[in-house]
Parts: sequence; structure tokens; C-alpha cells
Amino acid sequence: MLMPKRVKYRKQHRTSLKGRAKGGTEVSFGEYGLQAIDPAWITARQIEASRIAMTRYMKRGGKVWIKIFPDKPYTAKPLEVRMGSGKGAPEGFVAVVKPGKIMFEIAGVSEEVAREALRLASHKLPIRTKFVKREEIGGEINEG
Repeated sequence: MLMPKRVKYRKQHRTSLKGRAKGGTEVSFGEYGLQAIDPAWITARQIEASRIAMTRYMKRGGKVWIKIFPDKPYTAKPLEVRMGSGKGAPEGFVAVVKPGKIMFEIAGVSEEVAREALRLASHKLPIRTKFVKREEIGGEINEG
């Protein structure tokens, strides 16, 4: 699974998920992309599950780019521990995803194959997503 090789600080504050994505809102490498509609933390496990679902459907044809990286540690306290006595130990890593961010890109396959592969990948993610093509650059996200 994806995780940073090393981090400067073991524990980070929880950040705000307000606003839209600052960058990475256009399909830049591939022909088709999967764009986030909702804000969320995407775990390393969810990214890996999405990647496996896509590559399996494409039968290892085409190329996949993962545009998000889980570099934020999240912590959890052990089960049945009383409140207080500090912050929990690092549990795993998440990628902070805001609306408009392109999470995955695909090239080298037909549009139907890409659409289905990205649909299967989106089922592994905890947010609503949208299929986008390279020519659909910019534009507003239509909710729904």
C-alpha cells in the first residue's frame, strides 16, 4: 500500500475539508479521469482497492495514474481505553481529497472500458465521483 517513506512529524492535526481543490482539477496525463464531488479522507487501503479493481477490469491493458497520495497520518486510541491521557498512536495514512480533484487517470483503452473501470474503482471509494474526459477541462461540478 502507499505510504510515505518517512515523515517529519509522527502526528498531525485534523485539517479542514472546506472549499474546492486547489490544483489537480484537470486530466493531465491520461485520456479519462475520475473526479471527486465530495470532500473526504481517502485511506491507503481504499486507493489500493480502487487500483486493483481498475487494472483487473482492464486486464492489465492501458495505463493508470494515481493522482492522490496518502501522506497524512491519522491516529486512533486502542479499544476500551478511557478518555484523556493524550493523542492515540498513528494508525495509517490518508489522502485529503476536496471536490474537483482528479484522483485517477486512464489512457490506452476505449471510452467504454475506461468508463466501466472507473465505475468499479468508484465503488471502492467513500465519496461520490464523476467520470471526466480530457476535453472537459474546467467547468463546474454538477451535484447529483
